[in-house]
Amino acid sequence: MAPITNGRVLFNAVPTDYPVPGKTTVYDTSASIDLDAVPLNGGILLKVLVLSVDPYMRGRLRETHIESYLPAFQLGEPLNGDGIALVLRSECDGVKAGDHVRGHLPHQEYIIFPDRSALTLIERDPRLSWTTYVGAAGMPGHTAYMAWAEYSKAKKDEVVFVTTGAGPVGSMVIQIAKQQGLKVIASAGSEEKVEFMKSLGADVAFNYKTTDTMQVLKEHGPIDIYWDNVGGDVLDAAMQNAKRFARFIECGMISGYNGGYQPMKHPDLIFGKCLQFHGFLVGYIRPKYIDAFNAEIIPKLAAGELRFTEDVSYGLDKIGDVMLAVQKGTNTGKAVVVVAQE
Repeated sequence: MAPITNGRVLFNAVPTDYPVPGKTTVYDTSASIDLDAVPLNGGILLKVLVLSVDPYMRGRLRETHIESYLPAFQLGEPLNGDGIALVLRSECDGVKAGDHVRGHLPHQEYIIFPDRSALTLIERDPRLSWTTYVGAAGMPGHTAYMAWAEYSKAKKDEVVFVTTGAGPVGSMVIQIAKQQGLKVIASAGSEEKVEFMKSLGADVAFNYKTTDTMQVLKEHGPIDIYWDNVGGDVLDAAMQNAKRFARFIECGMISGYNGGYQPMKHPDLIFGKCLQFHGFLVGYIRPKYIDAFNAEIIPKLAAGELRFTEDVSYGLDKIGDVMLAVQKGTNTGKAVVVVAQE
């Protein structure tokens, strides 16, 4: 077989604000690959099917000397993130052509992995698409289910405030909380998203761009649990309207990803109200909960008992546009890029 193009999305320049498609990242078609003849040297040849685009990726668009909880992307090299791939060829025990794997994949069409250590074999419930396995059935679903189980200490009739409630994580948190009998206050950034949160069962759903978060929490709180995806002024409002011993589950702070983080206005509330802050990275708690997630959540997703939305784009060249949409919140569901069909 003659060599074919192996498209890639390269990290091209560190952004100073929001990432700029075509500048921060570029779609490159200069590389090629012969799928039949390329040496595997005991490894695995993958065809990438779907890639997840997530808010945390903005933090990796930085200079390599700046330390953080995840390494920076390398300038001139492909981005990488959660994805699903099809095995085309394998010289690795336990992996065969036709298998599907999930892992942290470079943003390119074809990849050779030296072994299976960074990959997980995965079988798809036929009622779900592969896109769902990087969304509600993947890392965002894991994040919601596992952190809620680990940190919420939820009790029936308690009040939870969920930010980014129409997103892939927040929407799952809303549904889990309602199933456990809590009152749910939820926010998002458009009227369409507000209606979606209401359809999930949120008792109070509002558009934070047109409604004062502080006033909503004063009227419908105080809160026992805060699921934080945004930080900034919203975190301050949650702290001021929290009950004593309230649990704060710190999942993300997207308000600071592009323009810098805002200090807490009233850090004294942490001890004054005995607030319990739980920062987490889902990878550290996944082993404890993955079997329960697969047994409980996957069947509910497949049966339609848990709802989710996806914002699917087609083509590796769309990665830059999708990254910007995620940072600005203009996507209307879990952001997924379909790179290829099987």
